[in-house]
Amino acid sequence: MCGSNQALVVSSSRASTSAVPVRDLTVPFPDYWADACRQLARRDRVMKRLIPLHAHTGLQSRGDAFSTLARSIIGQQISVKAAQSVWNRFEATCVEMLPQRVLALPTEQLRAAGLSARKADYLHDLALHFAEDRLHPAAWQEMDDEAIISELVQIRGIGRWTAEMFLMFYLLRPNVLPLDDAGLVKGISQNYFSGEPVSRSDMREVAEAWKPWCSVATWFIWRSLEPVPVAY
Repeated sequence: MCGSNQALVVSSSRASTSAVPVRDLTVPFPDYWADACRQLARRDRVMKRLIPLHAHTGLQSRGDAFSTLARSIIGQQISVKAAQSVWNRFEATCVEMLPQRVLALPTEQLRAAGLSARKADYLHDLALHFAEDRLHPAAWQEMDDEAIISELVQIRGIGRWTAEMFLMFYLLRPNVLPLDDAGLVKGISQNYFSGEPVSRSDMREVAEAWKPWCSVATWFIWRSLEPVPVAY
């Protein structure tokens, strides 16, 4: 994944050498993960190769919706290390990670924590959406992906890519295909097209074999570029 700052997991387990990964029951991967891996390995030659190499890694959700989205805003266009540093200072400034607490913080305090003026504005808008119940997190489990994306992109600083990462890493939706993700573009190019440039049409064609597990396939494409997921 390129540029994401959602909650990922670092697995220190040695990769399985079997054709189909066996889920480590001590790791709370989504319930669909093992079945998705088996189906992808049967259908797709690249997945058949990649999945055994990274069998003990997988999507995991961590944190609450508000803090997850706040992290996504803070981490935009900066390195993971820099994002973690700013997040630590922001968290210390905020004390409690609640929308009302963020709204009470003046821009000057947010800037002192390392946030740009634009990101401070984005965080206030995010907090306002939660505080005024403009979002419907209680209904998200019943809503389809596009409906949730439409709701989230109304928040300043959150575009489609960030919303898709939220679907994958917070809601653990199984069939998200983030076509604007630079890591996915690069990974499909390297694994399916010998490094040649790929179009969105090319990516969609490759992903036909992944459905309904595009999120899972995307995870393993990312692992082909960065074998160890970033713990953030």
